[in-house]
Amino acid sequence: MSCLVLCDDLLFFSRISATAETLGFSARAAKTMDALKAFARNEPPTCVIIDLANPTLKLDCLMNDIREVCPHMPRVVAFGAHVDAGLLRAARAAGCDPVLPRSKFTSDLPTQLREWLQPIS
Repeated sequence: MSCLVLCDDLLFFSRISATAETLGFSARAAKTMDALKAFARNEPPTCVIIDLANPTLKLDCLMNDIREVCPHMPRVVAFGAHVDAGLLRAARAAGCDPVLPRSKFTSDLPTQLREWLQPIS
């Protein structure tokens, strides 16, 4: 099982990657949506984590882009700034679940990542 992370923040990705490795999973960073689609096409992930601050993210296309390249829809988890409530709502409306403020995502990561990496039944 693998995790694909749309994040151009190296320090934040390192936190996600280290947590995944501790749990026996792998995580791969994609700095752009094009890279995310290419990586997902080559190795379909069980979980995609989206940093809503990524400048290449187009929420209106996100789920279709993932469906286009993945034979099975992975769980899509999104996180963003708590002050950007509109963006968090838009991510929920796009189909991301869960959608968390960055602080909640960070605190939940060690306990929730294993669950997020389980295939959706």
